[in-house]
Amino acid sequence: MSSAFTYLLRVRYSECDQQKVVFNGKYAEYVDIAATEFVRQVWGGFDNMAARNIDFQVVNLNISWLAPALFDDVLAIAVQTAHIGNSSYTLSFEFRNHRTDQKIVTAEAVYVMVSAGDHNKMTIPDDLRTTLEQAAADVLINHAGVELG
Repeated sequence: MSSAFTYLLRVRYSECDQQKVVFNGKYAEYVDIAATEFVRQVWGGFDNMAARNIDFQVVNLNISWLAPALFDDVLAIAVQTAHIGNSSYTLSFEFRNHRTDQKIVTAEAVYVMVSAGDHNKMTIPDDLRTTLEQAAADVLINHAGVELG
């Protein structure tokens, strides 16, 4: 996922369990955070979508753990569009340790496009489909505060 949208997140102490690794349930939150930042890039944020009465919902989330992440690790979460259907789209996520490049987690989330008011399923508008296809390649959001060089 070298040209993917990437979000850098630093693991906080409160996200770790008694084994001193990131608690498994936190990865669903990390997927949501990375997807939120991805949407800000590809669709201009949530205000733009709300103005058009458009929202989306997660209908399926699969996570595979490969290695532990520890307190203060910086995770590089690469996000790419894996599939676009009529009313749904799938994002793939690859978590790597930013310092070592070790793959930590892979995930896949399926979202359904819905109307914001009543949450009825709707077709993905053509302009949003186009931006999903482009997928904010080579964009890096650094919320971890690490030096990039």
